[in-house]
Amino acid sequence: MIDCVFLLMVYFIWSSSFSVAEKMLPSELSAFQGAAPTTSETPLPAADFDPIVVRVLSSEAGPAWRVNDAPLASRDELRSLLVKIAGIQRAAPLVIHPDPEVPLGEVIDVLDLSRMAGFAKVQVAAE
Repeated sequence: MIDCVFLLMVYFIWSSSFSVAEKMLPSELSAFQGAAPTTSETPLPAADFDPIVVRVLSSEAGPAWRVNDAPLASRDELRSLLVKIAGIQRAAPLVIHPDPEVPLGEVIDVLDLSRMAGFAKVQVAAE
């Protein structure tokens, strides 16, 4: 009898799915009904924004930075651009993509700049 119970238990564990079933798609609905004007205080959903990719490149003169393929001259310019973007939407995803030759300290500096700018979702791409 115990063997049968054990076999049934093993069968149900193996046949069950451990992933969460998708029952609802994530969405944000407006609290306002009808044709009421929206205010600028309502944050835009992060799904509407493409990820912001910050490339940290290695060069002979030192590190170089690119934000969505736009080159930047200095770390201060990078910081001011990140503050401007975070002012528009802090929930936009930011991806830091360093070259393999870039020292880890430079990557951490860009991570700190993005956190100080106010980004909520910061990821580091690694190979």
